Amino acid sequence: METIKEREQSPLSRFRSETLPLPGDTEDERTHVGEVVESSTTELIAQARELHGAPSFGQFIRVEADMPVVGIVFNVFTHSIEPNRRPTAYGKTEEELRLEQPQIFELLRTEFQALVIGYLDGDESVQVLPPQPARIHSFAYLCSDEQVRAFTRSDDYLRSILNTSKIPTDELVIAVLRHTVRAHAHAPSYLVQMGKELSRLLSDDYDRLSSIIRRVVN
Repeated sequence: METIKEREQSPLSRFRSETLPLPGDTEDERTHVGEVVESSTTELIAQARELHGAPSFGQFIRVEADMPVVGIVFNVFTHSIEPNRRPTAYGKTEEELRLEQPQIFELLRTEFQALVIGYLDGDESVQVLPPQPARIHSFAYLCSDEQVRAFTRSDDYLRSILNTSKIPTDELVIAVLRHTVRAHAHAPSYLVQMGKELSRLLSDDYDRLSSIIRRVVN
């Protein structure tokens, strides 16, 4: 069994602790999935709590604060902690390497980037950039279905994604809609509503619109 001293010496040990329950959260939702290591008004980077344990592309996250910041994951990457040193291929499975050279994995970390699309002001979902960026070392959590529904009742978040450069906007819209449609499972008209908004936003590019809608419903 791992000792307390060994955990303190591990670079990833601080990401193994549980967090206190948050009101209305389930057991899965009250465990943080990452810690903010870089932040701006428009996006943030968080180190995943566990190696290869980042949220999925297109998932909604919230960063706890007086006014929690809400973002959408648009990039996930794993790399070496040591600068200028890339991981080396060993020709073995991950299970074999964990048995033979477990220290390798202590030098790796998984991070994810999220596009900031708004914040929570009490019970109100505000779809504009927050007054201040998320604080460094704040914990990031997955949004519950209830939180996703509250934040996506209006379609402003689609405009935020489509107006953002340097990210795969079409792929992100598709992934986000797949998540939001599941959260709005008891409202079949939701996908129709979002389809109409996409038609308005992309009215000058029928091929692009058709491609997005086709891949969302498939």
